[in-house]
Amino acid sequence: METSATLRGVRLSAQKGRLIVDQIRGLRVEQAIKILRFSPKKGAAIVLKLLESVVANAEHNDGADIDELKINKIFIGQGTSLKRMRPRAKGRGNRISKPTCNIFVTVGDR
Repeated sequence: METSATLRGVRLSAQKGRLIVDQIRGLRVEQAIKILRFSPKKGAAIVLKLLESVVANAEHNDGADIDELKINKIFIGQGTSLKRMRPRAKGRGNRISKPTCNIFVTVGDR
């Protein structure tokens, strides 16, 4: 039995998010929550919230036992970038790219 959740359009670069999900990939859910709770990174709070959501979905929708859940798959893909302009000297403008990412989590009891 597997349960998954997706979070799209997170205002976090995929490169910074991958540093966080690499720490918790393959761990049991309670260990991953402990690691994320004490991580000082911005993305840790976002991934923690998504992980708690997928655990609640597994418990409510599938009737899974929380103590036996393990992170089967977790990965981050690059989302669309927000494109902004920054005024510069002599009437020019520079493009500012604000990256987003998509987070995919799958937990299961095996």
